[in-house]
Amino acid sequence: MSEAITFTLDGETVTAAPGETIWQVADRLGTEIPHLCYADEPGYRADGNCRACMVEVEGERVLAASCIREPVDGMTVHTASDRAKASRKMVFEMLLADQPAKAQAHDPESQFWHWTGRVDLEQSRLPPRESPAPDVSHPAMAVHLDACIDCNLCVRACREVQANDVIGMALRGHGSKIVFDMDDPMGGSTCVACGECVQACPTGALMPANLLDDAGVRTGFPDERVESVCPYCGVGCQITYNLKDGKLLSVDGRDGPANEQRLCVKGRFGFDYAHSPQRLTEPLIRRDDAPKSADIVMDPANPLEYFREASWEEALARAAGGLRPIRSGTRRGRTPLPDSARPRVPTRKPICSRNWCAPVSEPTMSTTAPGSATPRRSRRCSKASAPAPSPRRSPPARTATSCSSSAPTRQRTIRSPQPI
Repeated sequence: MSEAITFTLDGETVTAAPGETIWQVADRLGTEIPHLCYADEPGYRADGNCRACMVEVEGERVLAASCIREPVDGMTVHTASDRAKASRKMVFEMLLADQPAKAQAHDPESQFWHWTGRVDLEQSRLPPRESPAPDVSHPAMAVHLDACIDCNLCVRACREVQANDVIGMALRGHGSKIVFDMDDPMGGSTCVACGECVQACPTGALMPANLLDDAGVRTGFPDERVESVCPYCGVGCQITYNLKDGKLLSVDGRDGPANEQRLCVKGRFGFDYAHSPQRLTEPLIRRDDAPKSADIVMDPANPLEYFREASWEEALARAAGGLRPIRSGTRRGRTPLPDSARPRVPTRKPICSRNWCAPVSEPTMSTTAPGSATPRRSRRCSKASAPAPSPRRSPPARTATSCSSSAPTRQRTIRSPQPI
């Protein structure tokens, strides 16, 4: 195991494990350094392209991105020097110039607006760029590239974390942008709607569609978070429910052994059934004046046209009363259920088939033709392996321990190897 690295961070001597970055050491010790393109989550690597985490290293001409820079023995790092703070503030001011105003922000609680407030920045002196049109072609997610800062976090989420490779970067320089497949609308791309990019986006450029109004502004903010497990398949993905007044707003993946914050489309977006007006909350029993018919077309929004509400006790008693006559065979002259369909029945014995017995003696050689030898094998079988008697003719006489001596023998010619 490699030895720990000792260096100075903001005047204090600290140690770092091999492979640990300056940002990770600072975060472990409680020192805040702004970051946008780096997500301290399972599966995400640092990229160092947003330049929001710059720190000053003594003896070096330029500042260093702390999310990708690893310390060395004897290094002296300043995270709160005037030079580092001015550089980070200028980065946020340039990014803020292209963002919608906070009152019209797609997600005013995003990481971008959090760190913008931490660096004491309210507005930018730089002119904004032309805002691209929103993409609302997807039923579950909305894309607003006017808030995109080209941090590539969604690209890594799609390509490296979820391994879907749908999101990429197109064009160059000032015109570079996020695209789906070959610059297709998100709803027309090969996106599987896992939502990993939505959870990773630090600005609100990618958002759940149900949290936004028609103008693309977020209107739903949770007042409670509940940790739970996804109710769909048996993988056991851990999730966090974001609630508002007791109703589900959105779902985030939680770090667990089965999913490591990843979710599928059902786990992240398949929760609208919980508050559906068609969801049954009380047991229903068919009304006596509404008999069954193949011609009935029931409106799911009005089940009381053919059913009535009942208690759980009445519903279970009605279900048991309907199954009991079927099981006993007294309903409409039907045949009772077979033993295999009844509960608590011992496992049926498997049907035995005739088994070819293994040889129990060494083969004897018989020269039936010049230059060849034929092995003979004697076989033994038990009573259990004998075939069942046929109703049309009596079975051949057999002994208790061996088959009849007239049993046929298989012969196989053994040829000597030919010289090469």
